[in-house]
Amino acid sequence: MSDEPNTARKAFGDVAPALAEITDKVLFGDVWKRPGLSPRDRSLVTVASLVALYRTNELPFHLNRALENGVSREELIELITHLAFYSGWPTASTALTIARRVFEEAGV
Repeated sequence: MSDEPNTARKAFGDVAPALAEITDKVLFGDVWKRPGLSPRDRSLVTVASLVALYRTNELPFHLNRALENGVSREELIELITHLAFYSGWPTASTALTIARRVFEEAGV
């Protein structure tokens, strides 16, 4: 692992350094950098999966990452609205509450 602090090391590297290293090298290194999908597309797929699976802990991070990868606030709201019919109203409602907070904090 490099000495530069990163998200995984900051979040849980003190408790699980091996998992933090795997997260950084494999997930955000190898998987997110594969050429088959753009980072923007990967963000859309990831946010949709997190909403549908009710993964509220990871959702704020990936909503921010989606914004950084060029997904607009409007597109994220549309994604959540669309998923209400496929993953259920409770997952969409919860995702909107989280998205509102992320958007406010990001100033978008």
